[in-house]
Amino acid sequence: MDGKLRRSYVPMTETGFYILFCLREEAHGYNISQRVQEMTDGAVRIGAGTMYGTLSRMEKDGLIRFVREEGKRKTYRITPVGQEILDLECRRIERLYRNLKEG
Repeated sequence: MDGKLRRSYVPMTETGFYILFCLREEAHGYNISQRVQEMTDGAVRIGAGTMYGTLSRMEKDGLIRFVREEGKRKTYRITPVGQEILDLECRRIERLYRNLKEG
């Protein structure tokens, strides 16, 4: 993985994390938005501008790929590079949590 790409995404924003996390399964922006609200009990709401800007950037950077279009909705899925970035971020979060518990 490109070091510049790693520095660009790790640490991730909370919205970026949830978008990539949701794309372990095929999904479109509205579906992701609804899932994130459910997972966070409404604490995290991703607006349309943030959602589609992030999806566009992640696709351009190779973290996600376009799967198909259903009407006006584009469906995406995480790529191996995206999974690698997500794994790095998960390990970072686990380390933070472990340090918090041990501290």
